[in-house]
Amino acid sequence: MVARQLRARGIADERVLEAMERVPRELFVPATLRRRAYADAALPIGEGQTISQPYMVARICVELGLHGTEKVLDVGTGSGYQAAVLAELAGRVHSIERIPALAEQARANLAAAGYAGRVGVHLGDGTRGLPEEGPFRAIAVAAAAPGLPASLYEQLEERGRLVVPIGVRSEQLLQVIVRTPEGPAVLRTVPCRFVPLLGAEGFG
Repeated sequence: MVARQLRARGIADERVLEAMERVPRELFVPATLRRRAYADAALPIGEGQTISQPYMVARICVELGLHGTEKVLDVGTGSGYQAAVLAELAGRVHSIERIPALAEQARANLAAAGYAGRVGVHLGDGTRGLPEEGPFRAIAVAAAAPGLPASLYEQLEERGRLVVPIGVRSEQLLQVIVRTPEGPAVLRTVPCRFVPLLGAEGFG
């Protein structure tokens, strides 16, 4: 996976590559799909949600620019995989999921993989973030928003980064947004396709 899907497609951040090597992706997919855990594709995890393609997980992590001490918010816990990779790269990870069954399963997955003490899984509307735990140096959103979620942006530290897919339901651009004194600054965009972000500041 690391050699063919990540290095070969331009992922060069060694910390991210090493994190992707360490996290056992097979523990974050349904048992019936474990033989496909490292496939170059998103996979269904139930409740109409997916575990993101490895390349997109790595791309989000690269764009966050983490060094190892940051407090990070992961929006859309899903199976817990992205949160586990972030835990390898940051100091503390908070993850929020709106679907109770997925939040419960993510906690079990993270515990099985050894990340229970490094990731806090919260139940709630991810579009509103976790203001009680903020501010965050970085926020990763694993679902597509129709526009910049204002609450998430406001929970960033100064110069913090928000990586979020923005667009319509069928296609989006993965945007890297930095909080500056002048307002949101978009550093770069990458074409992508994610499930919709549901909630008060998402698709409803």
